[in-house]
Amino acid sequence: MPSSAHKQNVIHGVSLFTEYDIHLFREGSHFNLYTKFGSHTMTVDGTEGTYFAVWAPNAKHVYVMGDFNKWKKTSHPLAVRWDSSGIWEGFIPGLKKGTRYKYNIISHHNNYKVDKGDPYALFWEISPNTASRVWDLEYEWNDAEWMKKRRHYNSLHAPQSIYEVHLGSWRRVPDDNGFLSYRDMAPYLVQHVKKMGFTHVEFLPVMEHPFYGSWGYQCVGYFAPTSRFGTPQDFMYLIDYLHQHDIGVILDWVPSHFPSDEHGPIYFDGTHLYEHADPRKGFHPDWKSYIFNFGRNEVRNFLISNALFWLENYHADGLRVDAVASMLYLDYSRKEGEWIPNEYGGRENLEAIHFMRRLNEVVYERFPDTQTIAEESTSWPMVSRPNYLGGLGFGMKWNMGWMHDTLAYLSKDPIYRVYHHGQLTFSIMYAFSENFVLALSHDEVVHGKGSLINKMPGDEWQKFANLRLLMAYMFTHPGKKLLFMGAEFGQWNEWNHDNSLDWHLTQYPLHRGLQQLISQLNFIYRRESALYDLDNHPNGFEWLDCHDCEKSIISYVRKGSLPDSNMIIACNFTPVPRYNYTIGVEEKGYWNEVLNTDAGEYGGSGIGNFGGVEARQVPCHGKTRSISITLPPLAAVIFKKTPQAEEGQKT
Repeated sequence: MPSSAHKQNVIHGVSLFTEYDIHLFREGSHFNLYTKFGSHTMTVDGTEGTYFAVWAPNAKHVYVMGDFNKWKKTSHPLAVRWDSSGIWEGFIPGLKKGTRYKYNIISHHNNYKVDKGDPYALFWEISPNTASRVWDLEYEWNDAEWMKKRRHYNSLHAPQSIYEVHLGSWRRVPDDNGFLSYRDMAPYLVQHVKKMGFTHVEFLPVMEHPFYGSWGYQCVGYFAPTSRFGTPQDFMYLIDYLHQHDIGVILDWVPSHFPSDEHGPIYFDGTHLYEHADPRKGFHPDWKSYIFNFGRNEVRNFLISNALFWLENYHADGLRVDAVASMLYLDYSRKEGEWIPNEYGGRENLEAIHFMRRLNEVVYERFPDTQTIAEESTSWPMVSRPNYLGGLGFGMKWNMGWMHDTLAYLSKDPIYRVYHHGQLTFSIMYAFSENFVLALSHDEVVHGKGSLINKMPGDEWQKFANLRLLMAYMFTHPGKKLLFMGAEFGQWNEWNHDNSLDWHLTQYPLHRGLQQLISQLNFIYRRESALYDLDNHPNGFEWLDCHDCEKSIISYVRKGSLPDSNMIIACNFTPVPRYNYTIGVEEKGYWNEVLNTDAGEYGGSGIGNFGGVEARQVPCHGKTRSISITLPPLAAVIFKKTPQAEEGQKT
């Protein structure tokens, strides 16, 4: 029977936990903890109120304080469970949705006292305020059609072109440079994404973070979308609206570390509860943040529950897992003597490896129509291979090597590219070792790196020509695609999270032409199965000529599983037009010029092939026939053979 305390301030004996829940929690197998911990409005014996539960095993006392009791620290005590689980709980009558609250924790250790936000809170105050809020997840979804068919859209065999978005700076209110709300943003974002042809959006972390300048990568409220742009239901509306327009949603997720803000998980009950006690394992020297203790069952519960929370309650289609390399290596960004080897003397973080494998097992078991994507910057093998083969179990991995080499190559003056041809061709050597995403992300346009357009050499026209060439090369290279906002129209300025993108640039011809090109590339990419069907299989790619370093030209075939789906791509990385350039083909007939990045409508010079070329009985590149084409300066051209039926109609 429930018992009262402090004149009915708190009713004890009320619990959402069963003995089985406690068993699973202790062994690290409870992955729905958000349904137990945190604050939950409910009715007990006819009395409405809110139930609270928090894990603080080293606390001597835990109290709930908030606007309901004028922030009195000790008037509403919780009671610790009898089963040594370290869980404190209690029911407070009269508390409703919207109530602001914190936990006042007094530790057994040195009588340490601290006020904490709720690690499982569903909603928080707007920063710089730091209280949690009683909330719920009630929302009437309207995306049933998407949820039924999203297995197809999220498949490794489907085209995936991802638009990476920072919600606070994609677009702002012009009058005062204020934030757009989740709901206000929805129609604008959908309109733009549909116009551009992207299949998915990926949001930089929306989980509540006190420092806006962290872009969301230093979270304290793992179970709450940031209140800067609205309520949890407002964020659900944004995802719902995207889904209703057949746009998938990927969320950046940060299980690697958390910040040192006092109201967060750090030193939660006067001990290192969520993080490692030893700073050689628990403190990140670069980010001045704290690393989760992946070896602790309750902490793994917290993180895996959180991943499932966003997939279940917010209908997310995937999670992009941040900073995987920092979790994999015990010596990541540490000098000799600053790290502790594992039990075998190695530098691999065995606890983090176990966590990631378990995470991916559970995600794909419960949500097989979603994807987990690793941002992993080293050559760790088999990141996107199943656990039973020795992999980490992720669905995909960012191809950081391709990004680094390609940008390094394209940033060079074309006259020097002849000496760096390998930077362009090496990526195919490992292109099928993982399920890759080719990412030109936010990381490449911050911290003095400049915008994509400003990385390109030459005058204004050459910069745009180089960027158009880069886009065509990316869209025809094996791998899914990701592009950070602003790159689609050639933003000059480096990304600034405090301002909107420079949307006025789209009124100028070169910027508008780049935008039209990327829209057309997305259209072709989604239409032509050869560009995505065999993305992760060597049969989907064939070099025609990767050795023409003197002219800085590459040519290759993208192949699909359907007949007559092959496409030929040729890229000219110099500002010199190449006339009568010969490329080998297998089949006779007419080859249509499907795309030319030098076309006038995209801001190019208009040099091209007048719609296509006829194959000749002249062997080349080991093929029995060839086509003789014009390769425009700093441009890519894409050809596809006209189907036989159409050829018959033409003649």
